[in-house]
Amino acid sequence: MAIYDPKSRKAEEFISDSEIRETLAWAEANKNNAELIDEILEKTRPRKTADGTVCAGLTHREASLLLACEMPDKIQKIYEIAEEIKLAFYGNRIVIFAPLYLSNYCVNGCVYCPYHLKNKCIPRKKLTQEEVRKEVIALQDMGHKRLAIEAGEDPVNNPIEYILECINTIYSVHHKNGDIRRVNVNIAATTVENYRKLKDAGIGTYILFQETYHKESYLQLHPTGPKHDYDYHTEAMDRAMDGGIDDVGLGVLFGLELYKYEFAGLIMHAEHLEAVHGVGPHTISVPRLKRADDINPDDFDNGIDDDTFAKITACIRLAVPYTGIIISTRETESVRGRLLNCGVSQVSGGSRTSVGGYAEEERPHDTEQFDVSDQRSLDEVVRWLMENGHIPSFCTACYREGRTGDRFMSLCKSGQILNCCHPNALMTLTEYLVDYASDATKEVGFRMVEEELNRIPKEKVRDIAKQNIKDIMNSNRRDFRF
Repeated sequence: MAIYDPKSRKAEEFISDSEIRETLAWAEANKNNAELIDEILEKTRPRKTADGTVCAGLTHREASLLLACEMPDKIQKIYEIAEEIKLAFYGNRIVIFAPLYLSNYCVNGCVYCPYHLKNKCIPRKKLTQEEVRKEVIALQDMGHKRLAIEAGEDPVNNPIEYILECINTIYSVHHKNGDIRRVNVNIAATTVENYRKLKDAGIGTYILFQETYHKESYLQLHPTGPKHDYDYHTEAMDRAMDGGIDDVGLGVLFGLELYKYEFAGLIMHAEHLEAVHGVGPHTISVPRLKRADDINPDDFDNGIDDDTFAKITACIRLAVPYTGIIISTRETESVRGRLLNCGVSQVSGGSRTSVGGYAEEERPHDTEQFDVSDQRSLDEVVRWLMENGHIPSFCTACYREGRTGDRFMSLCKSGQILNCCHPNALMTLTEYLVDYASDATKEVGFRMVEEELNRIPKEKVRDIAKQNIKDIMNSNRRDFRF
């Protein structure tokens, strides 16, 4: 039996099955211990100090206890504190992005994904560089500045050289006032050498979903292909950070395995990155299993309801307070709206999960990786966010100013990042409003910008932001940033 060691570089030691099982048993035994739960909840509240706002975060055991708690008044406190933490470190900003699918060629046999090798019904497609360019122009015409590129694992059709070429193409497209300023990458686990190449190509965050931390289930769910190697996959983030990538993004696919087990493993993985590299995950995604081409979610018996989903999200926010939490268009408008108040800080908008979907007038379905539940346009999502008090942010300044990895986290943990993020969000929102928004969205948006400018606490920063916004509105000058 592997001994639990968060500082180990071996997957079975930093994600220890025995430690997870002991954690879940302890959480179950203490789930009605009101005194202990109150003590943990009090620990999580943001505190003002001479150095800024700080938040303790939680161990995987403490977080698992909150997730196991069934007392309604304590659960309500979890939600309240999750929103309090999110506002303390991210304010009322919500970062906007879109996925871009480059290729659905894949050699793996993942039983929950329609791209699996044995699926002969789905058309296989790989974008040429000219098609990538058309997709990017379509995304820029929507108003996007930040992409997450996706591709199946296929060393012949999707080698690292192809991914690097696509990244270069994406960054090279300058259409009207449009630019993609940050490319995040969600591709299969690879080598330190390849991660260095991705770093040199100027990527933002490297994203890789674990899918499940339960090794036995993992091997059954990935019966064939290179992804079958649990250890290689689980240790990928260490190799990425060894390769110089500062920001990495974790996630599990809820619905594949029992959610309490997955949650404990996810928090343990975050603890491991902090213990070994001095910085935890930049983002954590919370996707749920959804219907796709030949995938029926009902075939899996570990699905979670909306209440449980919201509770998981809130507990992640309490456990890893400084991490960005991402919710995609897998979820409906109502679920996404609810989770925005549970700690979520990033959402996709106007997403298409098919290869080559954005350049088409009608949404194609034949190459989708999963059904998109929220099919609203980006403009509709932006207006919806503002009508609910959130500032849609297209900001990519931290990545381009070198505020990544431990530098970003130190600024975030001290609360100082707000001095950059709030005005940057307002300036990039103004760009969107001037260049892309509908009249209805402009009306809501310009009113929000004016109100929020007056909430910037530092007079000098406020004056600079006001002048920059005036320049954006009266000229083609763009990309101001603090």
